[in-house]
Amino acid sequence: MGHDKKFGLALMLFVWIFVSTAKLSNAAQVVIGYSTINPRVAPLWIAQEMGYFQKYGLEATLIFLRSTPVLIAGMKSGGLPVAYGVGGSILNASVSESDLKILATFTGRMTNNLVARPGIKTAKELRKKTVGVQSIGGTNWIGAMLWLENLGLDPQRDNITILPTGDQTIRAQALESGNIDAAAVDLVFSKKLEQRGFIVLGDSQRTSIPFVGVDLAATRMFLSEQSGSVENVIKALLESFAYIISPKNHGTVLALIMRRLRIADPALAEEGYQELLRTMSRKPYPALEGLRNIQRFTKAQNPQIGKIKVEELIDSRFIRKLDDSGFIDGLYGPTAR
Repeated sequence: MGHDKKFGLALMLFVWIFVSTAKLSNAAQVVIGYSTINPRVAPLWIAQEMGYFQKYGLEATLIFLRSTPVLIAGMKSGGLPVAYGVGGSILNASVSESDLKILATFTGRMTNNLVARPGIKTAKELRKKTVGVQSIGGTNWIGAMLWLENLGLDPQRDNITILPTGDQTIRAQALESGNIDAAAVDLVFSKKLEQRGFIVLGDSQRTSIPFVGVDLAATRMFLSEQSGSVENVIKALLESFAYIISPKNHGTVLALIMRRLRIADPALAEEGYQELLRTMSRKPYPALEGLRNIQRFTKAQNPQIGKIKVEELIDSRFIRKLDDSGFIDGLYGPTAR
């Protein structure tokens, strides 16, 4: 039995136990997976900790998986009906069938910085070096490849080794220990490394690269059978983000970022908080251009990806409904963007 199949069966068993042992209530059960830890996951954490899922009639369980391909495998096995952050990996998952849909994109541009170890001053010096990624084929891998492309580098031509290293906490540690030469990491990690003499070769605040960074995706079956729950998940996340951007909640959100990212320095956590405010959309329509950019890049690795109609991977009806109904403006006010 393959690893993905074993994982899928184990995950489905967990979900069955979760649903079977849940307290009797009118709440709909939903399991949401995510595969990265950064400040932009804060809406998911806040929705759970501040009770917004419960407010909209949901009993939600959040499951952290350490790679996007494993997250995708969980969705395709039926164990995870909803995922926060599948990103461009949905393209690989849709080569044979389009069973997954992107419902919202909270971040439609590159947000990671490409950081190199001290001594590497220019992009050209990455030739014959090692770049660490979370996993081959995952969102972070795609982001790193787009950064290399943006800097005029080609891994094959320039003999750059792409090494699966782990999540960004592990990638940052690998950079500091000298096990890799560069990595794409969030701004909060980038700032921390920069303070220690590491070099930012690619700055997302100075270059806008269309991307699909933080999104919400669901399986076709869940959309068909539980459309009401899907809408309520989105409502909870939108209200969670409205809570985050309210100045009166700044301290609570900062404390959550520090705790979840294991950051001791409030100044670094503040950088992550400000990045969240700068990069996340208040009206998170699915990012078609970001998907097209990722498709343009990844089809070189898998020509079948070029045949996918990316617009068919998008289901914007929920965001459109909440926007047209005034729900979003009601949360943020008329200046929502």
